[in-house]
Amino acid sequence: MGDLANSAGEAGPGGGFGCSLAELRALMELRGAEALLKVQEAYGDVHGLCRRLRTSPTDGLSEGAAELDRRRQVFGQNWIPPKRPKTFVELVWEALQDVTLIILEVAAVVSLGLSFYAPPGGDTEVCGRASGGTEDEGEAEAGWIEGAAILLSVACVVLVTAFNDWSKERQFRGLQSRIEREQRFTVVRHGRQTQVPVAELVVGDVAQVKYGDLLPADGVLIQGNDLKIDESALTGESDHVRKSVDKDPMLLSGTHVMEGSGKMVVTAVGVNSQSGIIFTLLGAGGEEEEEKKEKKGKPQDGAVENLQSKAKKQDGAVAMEMQPLKSAEGGDVEERERKRSSGPKKEKSVLQGKLTKLAVQIGKAGLVMSAVTVIILVLYFVVETFVVEGRPWLAECTPVYVQYWVKFFIIGVTVLVVAVPEGLPLAVTISLAYSVKKMMRDNNLVRHLDACETMGNATAICSDKTGTLTTNRMTVVQAFLGDTHFRSPPEPASIAPRTLDLLVQAIAINSAYTTKILPPETAGGLPRQVGNKTECALLGLVLALRRDYEAVRAQVPEERLYKVYTFNSVRKSMSTVTRLPAGGFRLYSKGASEILLRRCCAILGVGGEARAFGPRDREDVVRKVVEPMAAAGLRTLVLAFRDFPPVPEPPWDDEAAVVGELTCIAVVGIEDPVRPEVPEAIRKCQRAGITVRMVTGDNLNTARAIAAKCGILPAGEDWLCLEGKEFNRRIRNEKGEIEQERLDKVWPKLRVLARSSPTDKHTLVKGIIDSTVGDQRQVVAVTGDGTNDGPALKKADVGFAMGIAGTDVAKEASDIILTDDNFSSIVKAVMWGRNVYDSISKFLQFQLTVNVVAVVVAFTGACITQDSPLKAVQMLWVNLIMDTFASLALATEPPTEALLLRKPYGRNKPLISRTMLKNILGHAAYQLVIIFTLLFVGEVFFDIDSGRNAPLHSPPSEHYTIIFNTFVMMQLFNEINARKIHGERNVFDGIFANPIFCSIVLGTFAIQIVIVQFGGKPFSCSPLSAEQWLWCLFVGVGELVWGQVMAWVPGGRLRCPGAGPGPSGRRRGASAASAEEEEEEDEVDAAERELRRGQVLWVRGLNRIQTQMRVVRAFRSSLGGPPPRPEPRPGPPFGAPPELLFGDTRDIPLIDDTDAESEAPPNRNNNHRPPRGRGGARPGPPPARLHSLETSL
Repeated sequence: MGDLANSAGEAGPGGGFGCSLAELRALMELRGAEALLKVQEAYGDVHGLCRRLRTSPTDGLSEGAAELDRRRQVFGQNWIPPKRPKTFVELVWEALQDVTLIILEVAAVVSLGLSFYAPPGGDTEVCGRASGGTEDEGEAEAGWIEGAAILLSVACVVLVTAFNDWSKERQFRGLQSRIEREQRFTVVRHGRQTQVPVAELVVGDVAQVKYGDLLPADGVLIQGNDLKIDESALTGESDHVRKSVDKDPMLLSGTHVMEGSGKMVVTAVGVNSQSGIIFTLLGAGGEEEEEKKEKKGKPQDGAVENLQSKAKKQDGAVAMEMQPLKSAEGGDVEERERKRSSGPKKEKSVLQGKLTKLAVQIGKAGLVMSAVTVIILVLYFVVETFVVEGRPWLAECTPVYVQYWVKFFIIGVTVLVVAVPEGLPLAVTISLAYSVKKMMRDNNLVRHLDACETMGNATAICSDKTGTLTTNRMTVVQAFLGDTHFRSPPEPASIAPRTLDLLVQAIAINSAYTTKILPPETAGGLPRQVGNKTECALLGLVLALRRDYEAVRAQVPEERLYKVYTFNSVRKSMSTVTRLPAGGFRLYSKGASEILLRRCCAILGVGGEARAFGPRDREDVVRKVVEPMAAAGLRTLVLAFRDFPPVPEPPWDDEAAVVGELTCIAVVGIEDPVRPEVPEAIRKCQRAGITVRMVTGDNLNTARAIAAKCGILPAGEDWLCLEGKEFNRRIRNEKGEIEQERLDKVWPKLRVLARSSPTDKHTLVKGIIDSTVGDQRQVVAVTGDGTNDGPALKKADVGFAMGIAGTDVAKEASDIILTDDNFSSIVKAVMWGRNVYDSISKFLQFQLTVNVVAVVVAFTGACITQDSPLKAVQMLWVNLIMDTFASLALATEPPTEALLLRKPYGRNKPLISRTMLKNILGHAAYQLVIIFTLLFVGEVFFDIDSGRNAPLHSPPSEHYTIIFNTFVMMQLFNEINARKIHGERNVFDGIFANPIFCSIVLGTFAIQIVIVQFGGKPFSCSPLSAEQWLWCLFVGVGELVWGQVMAWVPGGRLRCPGAGPGPSGRRRGASAASAEEEEEEDEVDAAERELRRGQVLWVRGLNRIQTQMRVVRAFRSSLGGPPPRPEPRPGPPFGAPPELLFGDTRDIPLIDDTDAESEAPPNRNNNHRPPRGRGGARPGPPPARLHSLETSL
């Protein structure tokens, strides 16, 4: 004991425990029999270890806050310090690494150096035009200002970029801490179970371990029931490890509980736990790894890499979730590891892929334009100076010539800076970060940023039933007891005493002891259900029978349970074995009705006596009890028991032999009401083109009834509802292999998959994602709450985990956590995702307009006037407006319900729609006409000196200042136009709902006034008069008027790269072309249809008159006999326009954008039945004919 005391004293201040920190760390490094031997040698058993740690195996810690703090001082806190965030200076240095900025910096430094050089001698004409024409010596000496101003502008751009990165990282860390606070664990303190944040766990705590937990600390098992752990995060072994007190009691942090339950005493926390040691190694190895990368350029050491990839898998294991949210730590290593740890699923998101491709294309075009600009300027200067003027090359003039060439180079680089859309990633980041912050208020906790925008493209949602579509507050509403079917919870007097006792014991003992029903928090409220909700419903039945389940549990505490077969998705049942006081064993079992009824050979009768239960009896119970309950949307469970003699002891490992020959006690029907908001949410999804499927482990009849209530199965439609077995039979060949072709015949019509296993769910999700059936590839979202939902959540494009009912494993595998477990929150995620996509499109429309105009102006100006009308510093300012401010303004637009009125964009739709292309080219044309008019005749109009062909260090001209100011004014007003990308007329709609947008536009205008009036030489600006300012504003406001003109121009004829053929292509019937054309038409949302109706109403009227005349002629031709009696007919196929009937004008669409759909068969994803023939009705033309005139227009 002396050694122990010494080591405890060394462990930390105060000591006083029977074992030291070093001892416990060494103990947790052992496994299996070796660890068990060490525990027995050092402490006797686990109870001896608990005594050393001054804790009780049953009551846990009974200490106050001061003692708990002392434990933290001695053994450490359960917290791993996150990697140090990058400082602002480091972020500035990173921003300076941009290649275009480096080129600009070098050019500015060279320009700055050469500006101080003057050719020797007083003859300033000797070097020709290069040095001639300066106003005076003072202006020539001020030539350094331009170089300095460029450096200053670069500094501004760098600082703004660094500040954005810094604020982004801080926001992500705030999100990390939110996830950290959400994580809690159940411990026993003062003899009561309580949930504490994982950061507050201390060594000596007795923690409850259950199915689905992700262990937050190391510990030694005190008592376990069929406990199986997935230790692959630490060992790499995928097989589940069985844990028991007498074989392998060591539980490690970061591992997942895949089955069973138990209690453990915490022995190591934080950096002293096994996962903490790995994270500490990774943190220490970060700098060394950077050095290795610099020296050798090789990947990091394999062992550390293996540890890191494993550690990343258990990011929820500790209080600080270590997995960065889209590079939350800002490090390349974390980003790489995040991609690797997320497996094959996390390829680039839909939007990221499109943006990357577009940015590369624009960058290449900008590079070519800037190179051509520089070449033309240099060649023109050389030809004019040395050929036209015939001047000789003088050595003393070389720096002056070089100075000119540097100026040309700066112009070229500036063109490149403006052309390269470096604002795109910033806009994406701002939009996603803004959306993530707002989505928290809508109960969506986003773990992976790209999931936010991917959700906007979702075409299918595979949802759980329990808790997502239903309230997850279960109650027993029907029961079959003693050959009597009770339609409401029975009275105790109506049940035989023996049956009642067995029922209460079967419920109280054969359920997790952590499941409880607690008094309501507020007077008059509902009792609180803690733990498994199905078990809570059964405990509620015990209370309704006026019995106390706690008293039964006190007689049979959890430690005395002899054997537990915990619930899992394969068993679909749970069984518990206890010793009987008189000797022998009793097994209680509960589970799915169709499974347990097959295992029953007896049933309790009216008086509580057991009678034989044969196949005919079983069929009667299924037909008369189970099926009516399921048809009413109730979950059906069977409760049963079996007695065993003391000898011979049954073979407990042979579960099939043990859980058989049961005696049925009761069949109960559990109601889980549909959430009131779910039907409307599903209708919104269907209206938005998203297919909702229910994937549940429940009975098929129950699942079908709930699906009908939710609106997943619209009445009268031909949808598929399958059980897992039938689903597998349809999709597998004779060898049992899954075939995509077979799956493609099933999933489009499938709406309900019942009695499904996690493997079935994963198969369905993978099959839908991999399918090429239909016009576009599917983007699939999945909800899950169980540990076994992990693979499907990982495979899905977006995985939603339940924040309340979900296990830690499911949360870790997910992209978004629903903090309220509500399906309607998924609809909000769709809305936010679509808003992200539209925000990026708005920014693109604005930026590409500026790009086109700035590059064309610089290039044309260079070719014609040997100078760019927009100077380098001015272009940098425009670039700042365009990249940073505009991305902030346009990427923070709040979403509206109108976003749910269009179909998903899908994976294949071009990022730039036809309407956007029309707006980009139209506004660019307007701006170019204005700028070139001002450039070539502006001096005449304003009666000022021309700024063209100015010498090197000439003062700023009013002429070029007006051009610059007009250009910026047009960008400001075009920013307002860019708020709408679907051809809407009212560009001011909802503008005041976005204060960020308003403040940025007004702030930019104020800074522009300062730059023009007081910028002077650094900004190449000359102050303007009030009249000139009004003209600039007038032309800027003209952008809004021009935007209204552009709204009248039809976008259908404009071609977008990869957008497919025009309407004529559809009539030719090319299938691929029609698919792409339909995608383009989908982009026309309800608002646009509304706005364009003026153009087509007269066509509609003409069509209507023609139709009516045709109908009248048909009636006249049939006057010889009685008029045909019209038959009722079903509705048209989904997506097809309704036929026009005489006198019926209600269903006539205002605009027809569905010609391709009307000629095509019904969409296979919706499977409406096609309309039947009309018998004696006239043979009218197909619906599309009526619209042919409008289509040709």
